Amino acid sequence: MNTETLASSTTESLADTGRPSCQLYVDQKDKPGTLRDSVDQSLARYFGQLDGLEVRDIYNMVLSEVEAPLMEQTLRFTRNNQTRAAEILGLNRGTLRKKLKQYGLL
Repeated sequence: MNTETLASSTTESLADTGRPSCQLYVDQKDKPGTLRDSVDQSLARYFGQLDGLEVRDIYNMVLSEVEAPLMEQTLRFTRNNQTRAAEILGLNRGTLRKKLKQYGLL
C-alpha cells in the first residue's frame, strides 16, 4: 500500500464522519482488515478452543482485554499526555486515570 492510497482512504473517511475510520492495514498483500474483523476472529478462536467448558462474564472479560491495550496505545500515541488521551478516548481525564490505575498503567 502506498501513502497515496492511505491518505485517500483517510480523507474519504474524514469527509464522511469527521474522524478517521478504525481501518487497519495488514501486510497480507495490502488486504485491509478492520478492528472489528480482528475482534471477531479472536472471539471465534476463543469460543473454538473452549471444548465444552462453561463461559461466564465474557462481556467484562472482553472489555478488560480490549480496554487495557486501548489505553496503552492511546497513551503511546499521545506521548503520555493524559489530557489528550482522554480527549481521543472520549473520557473524562479522571476516568482515564482511574482506568490506568485499574490496569496498572499509571
